[in-house]
Amino acid sequence: MANALTEQTIMTALDFAYEKAINGVAGLDSASELAESYLKEDGELIDKANSLIRWQNTKAATSGFLTGLGGLLVMPVTIPANLASVYFVQIRMIAAIAQMGDYDVRDDKVKSLIYACLVGNAAKEMLKDVGIQIGKKLTQTAINSISGQVIIKINKAVGFRLLTKAGTTGIVNLTKMVPVIGGVIGGAVDLASTNTVGNIAVETFINPK
Repeated sequence: MANALTEQTIMTALDFAYEKAINGVAGLDSASELAESYLKEDGELIDKANSLIRWQNTKAATSGFLTGLGGLLVMPVTIPANLASVYFVQIRMIAAIAQMGDYDVRDDKVKSLIYACLVGNAAKEMLKDVGIQIGKKLTQTAINSISGQVIIKINKAVGFRLLTKAGTTGIVNLTKMVPVIGGVIGGAVDLASTNTVGNIAVETFINPK
C-alpha cells in the first residue's frame, strides 16, 4: 500500500528541491548558472527566456538527463520518484527565469511566487486572491510588501493544489514510493505541464502585460 501524500510532505519536497535548484548539485548547473548561460544569448530577454523553456521541454524530458539526476537528489521525505523529478526540473526552470528577470531567488517572497508558478494557469487566480496580479510588473516595493501571512497563504494554496493534482493524475496511488530519484524515469516530465509552468513564470517575472 502506498504511503499517503500530504500537503506538508509536498512542501517539504518543494523546499528540498528548491535548495538544490538554487545551490546546484554535482553535474548540474544551479538556477543562477542556467540563467546566466541563457542571458549570454542574442536577442530580447523574452526570447532568451523562451529559449530556456524550449530546452526544458526537450532535453529535460530525455532519459539521459533524468538518468543524470539519479542519486543526486535524496529527498528527506518519501514521494514518487517521478513527482520528485518534476519538482526539481520545474523549480529550477522557474527560478532561472526569475533570475533572468533580475529577481532575488533567495528572497522567501520571490520563492513563494516561484512555487505559485508550479500550479500553472491556476496561479493567476490564486495570487489574485492575495492581492498579487500576474502580468503586472512586480516592483521591489511590491515584493517587500508581501507579508509573512501572505507567504504562508500562498504556500498552503500551492501545497493543496499540487496534492489535488497528484491525486487526480493517479500519482498518489503508485505502489512504489521512493525517497530517491534513480535510474531512467520514462515520461516523468509532463511536457505540456512544463510548458505551461514556464509560460506563467515568464508572464510573472519577464513579460508583464
